[in-house]
Amino acid sequence: MSYERLESATSKSRRQSAQIATSAREGIASALERSSRALFAQQAADGFWCGELTADTTLESDYILLQLWLHQPEGAVWSPPTRGRIDRAACSILERQLPDGGFNTFSGGPADVSATVKAYCALKLAGVDPDAEPLRRACERIRALGGLQAANSYVKINLSLFGLYPRKHVPSVPPEITMLPGNVLYEMSSWTRSILVPLSIVQARGSNRRAPAGFTLDELLLPNVSLALPKRKGLSILFHHLDRVFKVWEKRGSERIRGSAIREAEHWILDRTRHTEGLGAIYPAMMYFIMALEALGYPEDHPDLVEAIRHFESLLIETPERFLFQPCVSPIWDTAICAFALGEAGFADVPGMTRAADWLISKEVRRKGDWSIKRPDTEPSGWAFEFANEFYPDIDDTAMVLLALLHARGSNARAHVAAEKRAVNWLLAMQSEDGGWAAFDVDNNWAVLNKVPFADHNAMLDPTCPDITGRVLESLCRRGLAGHEAVRRGVTYLLQAQEKDGSWYGRWGVNYIYGSFLAMRGLAASGLPDAKDAIVRAAGWLRSIQNSDGGWGESCASYDRDRFVPAASCVSQTSWAVLGLLAAGDRDSAYLRRGIAFLLERQRPDGTWPEEATTGTGFPNVFYLTYGMYRDYFPLMALACHEAMRAARAPKSVLDGWSML
Repeated sequence: MSYERLESATSKSRRQSAQIATSAREGIASALERSSRALFAQQAADGFWCGELTADTTLESDYILLQLWLHQPEGAVWSPPTRGRIDRAACSILERQLPDGGFNTFSGGPADVSATVKAYCALKLAGVDPDAEPLRRACERIRALGGLQAANSYVKINLSLFGLYPRKHVPSVPPEITMLPGNVLYEMSSWTRSILVPLSIVQARGSNRRAPAGFTLDELLLPNVSLALPKRKGLSILFHHLDRVFKVWEKRGSERIRGSAIREAEHWILDRTRHTEGLGAIYPAMMYFIMALEALGYPEDHPDLVEAIRHFESLLIETPERFLFQPCVSPIWDTAICAFALGEAGFADVPGMTRAADWLISKEVRRKGDWSIKRPDTEPSGWAFEFANEFYPDIDDTAMVLLALLHARGSNARAHVAAEKRAVNWLLAMQSEDGGWAAFDVDNNWAVLNKVPFADHNAMLDPTCPDITGRVLESLCRRGLAGHEAVRRGVTYLLQAQEKDGSWYGRWGVNYIYGSFLAMRGLAASGLPDAKDAIVRAAGWLRSIQNSDGGWGESCASYDRDRFVPAASCVSQTSWAVLGLLAAGDRDSAYLRRGIAFLLERQRPDGTWPEEATTGTGFPNVFYLTYGMYRDYFPLMALACHEAMRAARAPKSVLDGWSML
């Protein structure tokens, strides 16, 4: 080829590349505009966003069991108002039955024995014929999964309250836990204590409930399989013996001491419903709170009981087509991520962002909660997850709100700055000894508590985790604290927590993709040279798990197998992976381009994205969450950060100047 022809071909290639790049930028700009418009259209007049937060059928199943507690039917006949809602709950459960007869805990997952036992019991209570195909198939699936004996301790505890499982074979939750010395109660995770304290009252005072006459679950039992608590080893044996002691105490112990313990537990739960929307503002605690008040003899018109039921029913999504309970609501979380994503997209100076900032600032927690047991001298601050949950502000939400307030500026500048200052100080005070950050507490890591008989909900503790630590580091560093000692300790924690394959575990999102992108962003924001190799390894891992369609996907089964388990690509996890690559300094690799293309190709004309995957985590291996807005604000964030990096507007990374191959 002549020199002239070669030069002409080269020029043509350059023009084509420029045209492709221009087209891509125009496509991203259009996607950002449509996405932002769609999000602003969903903003409430007060300034917040709140998407649906849904889970599996266990919530509707527990609802039917709660109705049995509150409205003991005459024979097997429910009163008309109760009957109507029970029928709707039963239909909602049946709609999600798997072809094999079971019920799962996450989209695309296998049948779970505990979820299926709950569904079977609820449907049978609702009047579904056990010989009809739905229950017959569910019964077969339960028996194939190990029978009723294989269900977790909370299923058995709930059934035992109605005589449907032997009380002697379920763990005891004594109300005396509120009186144990050394603040032992506060060594349990915040959600565990808010569940266990009302449950302890229910066990102690709710022994008069029974299932309808003739109602049993005997058909779910496997023959020749013990109903007793599972055999234990090591320290678990000690707790097993303690459980026996508790059972003897329940029958023969001092009624005076037991009465004092119940009163202490009653005061504890009542105190923690002030300045909040239900105990712990989460479904199981709110359910047990209602049951506890009823067991204590509160009349049905008592203000505390009326308010408890009102808060509980506020979690219900009820339309002509749908009947679903949410485990809680997520307005502060959704608002903070929306505002941050919109700010990254260049929409900081619009009225909607001011309203968002004012609303967030109004929700700052200014009272001491359970966290202050270990940090008594720290000024209260932080944000909760829900509209009101002042005993339990959480570190993750607080870090995310601080990121949002970088872009969304409140109408009162002095109040804005003061809230930010208090929140930063609160975050610094809530760092754990190992350098990481947990969700609600500090140094909540007594591993011995995982050995108690009722610890199989897999969330007895609230240990530090890479995902929250990464978000806190980014939040602090983007406020000029990259040189702070707390940041150095946080970086050291993340470097030590990195998996051999280069990923990080994600406690609150599924799973290694979530943990990795947040750890990478935190490390990159720190600017510390020690972080570079870790980020490079993580980027290599992200590249290695990209799906053939250009997206990324991960199954909730990753938690069960302690390793990454691939799944079909979805937009939220693809967005996380793109954000991770961007944190690694990737500006234009083939991996990044294909990820961006995946997002652009799947955006709907109205600016939203479709997604069916379960990508949120409640209790690993036990309870998962579907955030209704993840599918919309994370793609916006990914595309916005890509454009910011391309335009050199992104925060400087330790990897700036290094490009991925």
